[in-house]
Amino acid sequence: MNQTILARFKIIDGKESEADEAMKTMAAAVEKSESGALTYIFARNRKDPSEVTVFEIYSDDDTFKAHGASPHMGTFRSYFGPIFDAATVKVERLEQIAGFQR
Repeated sequence: MNQTILARFKIIDGKESEADEAMKTMAAAVEKSESGALTYIFARNRKDPSEVTVFEIYSDDDTFKAHGASPHMGTFRSYFGPIFDAATVKVERLEQIAGFQR
């Protein structure tokens, strides 16, 4: 069964360009090395540009666990503190009920 994750966190003021680069690098690493990652999207909130949402869908629980253990995820985690506000992190695991992906 697919694993759907919704993560939210905020960018520290003045760190926007570093944050953008970190997110682009992370998305590229996931796309390149994680075939079980079906969807991996960073999006900025239009009303509050410091807020980032990450929408992730993995083919199964094992691919989700592998993502968490990947070297690029370890690097990305290290940005919480210097670039992203660790106190604002919210991660939700969602159960898909209906819908589709193209």
